[in-house]
Amino acid sequence: MLVLRENRGNPRTLTLMEPLWGIPYNLIAPFATLYMYMQGITDVQIGLILSIAMVVQVFFSFSGGIITDKLGRKRTTLIGDFMGWSMACLIWAISSNFWLFLLAALLNSFEYINQTSWFCLLIEDAKKKDLVGLMTLVTLAGLIAVFFAPISGLLIQNHSVVPVVRVLYLIFSLNMAMKVFFTWRFCQETKQGKIRKEETKDVPIGVMLAGYKQVFGLIIRNKEMLKMIAVTVILRINQLISTSFFGLFVTQRLEVAEEYLAYFPILNAAVMLVFMVFVQHYLEKLKFRLPMWGGLILYGVSVVLLILTPVGNIPLIIIYIFLAAVATAVAVPRANALLQINIEDGERARISSVIVAFSIAFVSPFGYIAGWLSSMDRRLPFALIVLIFIIAIIIVGRIKEPELAEEK
Repeated sequence: MLVLRENRGNPRTLTLMEPLWGIPYNLIAPFATLYMYMQGITDVQIGLILSIAMVVQVFFSFSGGIITDKLGRKRTTLIGDFMGWSMACLIWAISSNFWLFLLAALLNSFEYINQTSWFCLLIEDAKKKDLVGLMTLVTLAGLIAVFFAPISGLLIQNHSVVPVVRVLYLIFSLNMAMKVFFTWRFCQETKQGKIRKEETKDVPIGVMLAGYKQVFGLIIRNKEMLKMIAVTVILRINQLISTSFFGLFVTQRLEVAEEYLAYFPILNAAVMLVFMVFVQHYLEKLKFRLPMWGGLILYGVSVVLLILTPVGNIPLIIIYIFLAAVATAVAVPRANALLQINIEDGERARISSVIVAFSIAFVSPFGYIAGWLSSMDRRLPFALIVLIFIIAIIIVGRIKEPELAEEK
């Protein structure tokens, strides 16, 4: 509440609007892969769709910095939300074959244009000392939305996965159209956004692309930024695999009933909410490195537990979700905040777009790899998560604590 009070304008507006995205997303997320699978899309095809879409996302992410500077943070966010979510969800609602699902995924790639612009819109006029708080608030806004997930579970009990998810995608499309309107009405262009818009107004796109040579130099010379890029890439791989293949793992291998998929996110959200509200602030004294290290180790342990879970053993799945939720609440907000702290304010848009583009380019093969591994044994994608988390743990052990201006 203190963070919201001290950061009026865009940070408050964007945070309060997150449930418009979070509620329908969390209603659908547990069933999205199953929705494709039950319409004849195979594990390998699911992985192929993810990987092809990510190749396109690299282009959008890389160009996102130029578009954000040229059009402004606000206008770019409006375009990304409308094309990447409102239109994409409309196509998902009518999808019934590989090509329609691929088209929806490609449209969803527009969202990666506004990953740069949205973060700039959120944090550029905010206080740096509140960045972890803002990242936590954004996560909390999404978590509160998870408590609507039982609605989809109850609907699926009475109907079936495909018709229910179709309707939910349609609602998602309408919600995002509303979010676009509210962003247009209540958000303002940031101070830095106005400066960059004026600076780049008469600069040709070719010249701006050539300017990325300087941006690459800034990134390469900043060792702490490189370390955090590596960690965020690993977190993206984990998110891709966990989100896409957890539903298939528990329903097809562990033989858990489909309707239970709606309840697992609630446990995850409840644990994260309790942790963030009542525990998170006690960890501020430890700053960044130790909490992130502990979170990554805990997450690795939880995934090993999931791999070893016997068929039909729901209590062990619950323990996995509990441990993973605590690990996420500890590690992810700090990783995001630490990455943003290491980005130079004057080049935030271009540096952010390069980071996102590189991250997606590196992550993109893992969609197909995870689908291929899942087709052989549904435990293998999660074994891959354990291996990459070991790398992240080593990297986090070598990062330096930042010295914030407010502390000086």
